[in-house]
Amino acid sequence: MSDTHEDDPPPHGDPEPSRNDPAPPDGDPEPPHSDPAPPHGAHGRPPSRSERWTVFTRSPFFPATVLVLILAAAAALFAGSYTYTMANPTPRHIPTAVIGAADSPTGRTFTGGMERALDSSLELRPYRTRAGALDAVNEQEVFAVMTLRDDRVAFDVAGASGASVAQLLAEAAVEVGRATGVPVTVADVKPLQKGDPRGLALFYISLAAVIIGFVGAIQLSVHARPLNPAERIFFTALYALLGGFAIAATVDWLLGALDLPFVESWLILALTMFASGMVFSMFNTLIGRWAMLPTWGLMVLLGNPSSGGAVSWPLLPSPLGHIGQWLPPGASVNAQHTAVYFGGHQHLFPFVVLAGWALVSSAVFWVWRHRHPGGRERGGAHAAP
Repeated sequence: MSDTHEDDPPPHGDPEPSRNDPAPPDGDPEPPHSDPAPPHGAHGRPPSRSERWTVFTRSPFFPATVLVLILAAAAALFAGSYTYTMANPTPRHIPTAVIGAADSPTGRTFTGGMERALDSSLELRPYRTRAGALDAVNEQEVFAVMTLRDDRVAFDVAGASGASVAQLLAEAAVEVGRATGVPVTVADVKPLQKGDPRGLALFYISLAAVIIGFVGAIQLSVHARPLNPAERIFFTALYALLGGFAIAATVDWLLGALDLPFVESWLILALTMFASGMVFSMFNTLIGRWAMLPTWGLMVLLGNPSSGGAVSWPLLPSPLGHIGQWLPPGASVNAQHTAVYFGGHQHLFPFVVLAGWALVSSAVFWVWRHRHPGGRERGGAHAAP
């Protein structure tokens, strides 16, 4: 007789009972392989549509699907926003300095012809001297200087004030002079640098600062998630300073495309990157993982097309021309543009805008920092497991 009992488990290594073995006595559990597959849904019924939707929304497929739809919409909006502002720029009101009698026969003929050619109104501002008019150009108060004489017109544009506006005005002046019989001479009193013939280089370096600014904040959230709020602000400022220096050094020292006032341009780029990064951190604190949506919309879809970098302010649709000056991309382009081409005539306003966005975003992030994803517990090794 064997010393083993019926209830004892089989010795280690014994083969598993086959399906042909007799069923165990009542009360003993059946082998696991003999259980049928569990029924679907509650009490064996198929899952309802709402139950399937609940399962789907709790799976990783839901955010992935939402992202697919968002990215498709973002692509369309991105293309549409730039096309809307750049495909057919139209002048509305163009501030123009006037030296001489605008109500003289030559003045009325030429001014009327210009307004008809541009399908807009010239905002004429009288100046007594050419020096005063050129100072207004340097202050970016006017985009052209029209000197009226008895039998001819000298029309001076400022390419640095906006290449698209200068080209439009110069071409219109030549055509109007030919059509009206008024002799016209056109000159550029503030030309662009040789490495920036279309005036787009400043727009591109500002665009780089804006995009890398918030992409850097995204990467900190992903790859340096344990950073505490103060550390996150510190590293945002650090990559902004280094990134601004890298952009300025590449464009000026390496490529020689622009002759920058280096320190001023570097600090403008760094402030732009910091403001852009903190805007994302603010939205990440407020709405979590979907923070990219308002950041992209504010900075790229709205801010960059309305910045005045690719198309000058007078040629933008009127609301965009005003809104863009209050957003970080427009303020960055404005400050950089003045620093490079109108040294000594820098304005405070774009720095106030950039600093305001940086401070407000940092304040919101700091006040609600407990909601920001990431961070780490204080106490280090003494923290409870």
